[in-house]
Amino acid sequence: MSKDNFEEYDDPILYDKENEPYTPEIPFLTKWAAKQQGIIIDIACGTGRMTIPLAKSGYTLVGVDVHKGMLQEARNKSSKKNVDIQWVEQDCTNFELGIKSRLIYSVGNSFQHFLTSEAQDGLLVSVNKHLEEDGVFIFGTRFPSEDELLQPSTEEYWKTYTDDETQCPVDVYTISRYDALEQIQHYTTIRKYKNESDETVNEKNTNISLRYVYPKEMERLLFIHGFEIVDVYKDWNETPIDNESHEMVYVCKKKTQSFLSK
Repeated sequence: MSKDNFEEYDDPILYDKENEPYTPEIPFLTKWAAKQQGIIIDIACGTGRMTIPLAKSGYTLVGVDVHKGMLQEARNKSSKKNVDIQWVEQDCTNFELGIKSRLIYSVGNSFQHFLTSEAQDGLLVSVNKHLEEDGVFIFGTRFPSEDELLQPSTEEYWKTYTDDETQCPVDVYTISRYDALEQIQHYTTIRKYKNESDETVNEKNTNISLRYVYPKEMERLLFIHGFEIVDVYKDWNETPIDNESHEMVYVCKKKTQSFLSK
C-alpha cells in the first residue's frame, strides 16, 4: 500500500464522519465469523469500522494497517467502547503477525489501494501465509464497469451529508482521470462546507488513486497465489454478480499448495 496515497485518510475523524455509518458488511462477515474459530484478521482495518463491531460481538480480532493516524483513532474508539483488539501497524504487503487464522478479511474496497502488481502479490502472499489450510479470505473491490471508469474529468456532484459539529451540509464533488495503461483511477474529492444560509464557507480537496482489476484477471491472480474462489457477489447481500455490478465481493479458500510454490 503506497504511503504517498494517504491524503484521503490523513483526517481519521473526517473519515469516520463520512464512512462509519456505512456497515453493509457486518451481517455477511458475522455469518462467516460464526463458522470459524480463533483469531480473525482485519487487513487495512483503518479506524476499525468493521473490527470493533465484530469484536463487540465476542470475536477475537487483530487489525492491521500501515496508517499510524487511522490506527490511533481505532485504538481511541476501541478503548472508549471497552473492546479488546490487537492493533498492529505494519505494511499489508509484507505483514508478519506470528499467528494463523481461519478467517481474514478486507473491506472498504481496500484491495484497490495496492496499486502495482508487486503490491497485490505481496498482499496475497502475506494473507495466504497467515491462513490455516482451508481458511477463508473475504474482500471487496469495485467492479470495473464503463460507468465506474469513464467518469467525467470535470467536477461532478457525488453526495451531501450533514456535519455533526456545525449541523450544516457538506456537498461532496469528485474529479476523476482513468489511466487505462496502469488500470488506475486518479480521484480528487472536493468537500464544500456550507453555513446556515447554504453559502460555501470552506473547501477541502484530497487526492487518491485506486487500482481496478477485471474479473478474469482476478481469477488468475487468486489462483496463482493459492486461493480457490468459493463465491463472487455484486454486494454484501450475496446478490450474484452480473454486468451491471458496481462491486465484486470475493469469498476465497486457501488451497493446499499455490501455483507459485510448485
